[in-house]
Amino acid sequence: MNSAAATAPATRRLTTSAMIASIVEEGQRTTKAPFGHALARLAEGRPDIVGLSADLAKYTDMHVFREAHPGRFFQMGMAEQTMLGAAAGLAESGLTPFASTYSVFATRRAYDFLCLDIAEPGLNVNVVGALPGLTTGYGPSHQATEDVAILRAMPGLTIVDPADSVDIEQAVPALASHPGPTYMRLLRGAVPTVLDEYDYTFQLGRAAELRGGRDVLFVSTGLMTVRVLTAARELERDRVDVAVLHVPTIKPFDHETVVREAAKGRLVVTLENHSVVGGLAESVAACLAFARTTARIVPIALPDEFLAAGALPTLHDRYGLSVAAIKNRVRREL
Repeated sequence: MNSAAATAPATRRLTTSAMIASIVEEGQRTTKAPFGHALARLAEGRPDIVGLSADLAKYTDMHVFREAHPGRFFQMGMAEQTMLGAAAGLAESGLTPFASTYSVFATRRAYDFLCLDIAEPGLNVNVVGALPGLTTGYGPSHQATEDVAILRAMPGLTIVDPADSVDIEQAVPALASHPGPTYMRLLRGAVPTVLDEYDYTFQLGRAAELRGGRDVLFVSTGLMTVRVLTAARELERDRVDVAVLHVPTIKPFDHETVVREAAKGRLVVTLENHSVVGGLAESVAACLAFARTTARIVPIALPDEFLAAGALPTLHDRYGLSVAAIKNRVRREL
């Protein structure tokens, strides 16, 4: 071995854990598996609640429900279309199913079953999709960057994009009580716990103002709400006063609140963990256009392309979803 080779520093190899790194910021409070625990608690008082998984219970936090209520859990194997068809049958018999898998499989692979078996008859089946948007580094096969766009046009379907564990825990009973079909984008594992600091209560179909501000209005959904709350606090150092409007329900959309807040003359920045096509940005733009309200809208979203694979922090910086990227974009726009 030559001396150069012997003294050369070892190259750090990207590990699998870095590919699926948590979305949680350093020092942030978290709650473990909020969906699984919320569903298990709800089922204690509601014998109609059942859970299904397409061989991904551990990766959608459905394993918590499975362990608490093993007789009410159905493992359907890697067969998402069969799972949704079975969920429809369970709903027809008077039960209230929560069917969990990855978002890409629930939307791309099983769309017709969700549409015709569940949405068309208006059944109360609750589809829970893990790895929404850019919450995995495993590339386009697992990144559900267009799931909301795919589902927004489905008649009668309610779409929820929760921000944190508080949102998820409160959304689960609300969705179970909602009479029609629902789709929730799931944050799993160690999920940020933030909204309890803002006197927040989840209300299906309603947006919530989390903080006021004179200069900029952030209209955000999903995990981006947690990011923008941090960005808003840090922008105060630059004397930029930012309001935050959290939109946990994409459909039905809270047109009244969005139009009222967007009409106050501030720069409107929409933020979503989803493609810029067919998601929150276009929902906001459409509702303002139909209301004949003028506002300057800057969309922060994923680009209309298949995304790269890699470590999540790197990808969030590259595609503009990190706190630093949000602050830089706002400074440029102002």
